[in-house]
Amino acid sequence: MAKRGFPMGMGGMGGNIGNLMKQAQKMQQEMMKAQDELAEKTVEASAGGGVVTVVATGAKEIREIRIAKEVVDPEDIETLQDLVLAAVNEALRQADEMAKNIMGGLTGGLGNIPGLF
Repeated sequence: MAKRGFPMGMGGMGGNIGNLMKQAQKMQQEMMKAQDELAEKTVEASAGGGVVTVVATGAKEIREIRIAKEVVDPEDIETLQDLVLAAVNEALRQADEMAKNIMGGLTGGLGNIPGLF
């Protein structure tokens, strides 16, 4: 009666799993490098014709908010709040787009997995 089981040679499943693990480790290293790169790259967005400007990193960290003196009106705080909100949202949208471009090149179709980035 013949023995049943999996082949034990290097050409069996063990070799494929080893290659898969090496590829996964390489991809992880490249992703970590890309995340470091995103933390250093910045985007800039403004609102109100440039009276409010926000600088954010590709890692979605707000680095700077600049507000022109002429937009500061104690009688109209709501407009200033709206301008800051618009500039922050645009900066974060641009940071998101930058992250998708950088990380999408590494992950191919995997970039569409929710919560991956």
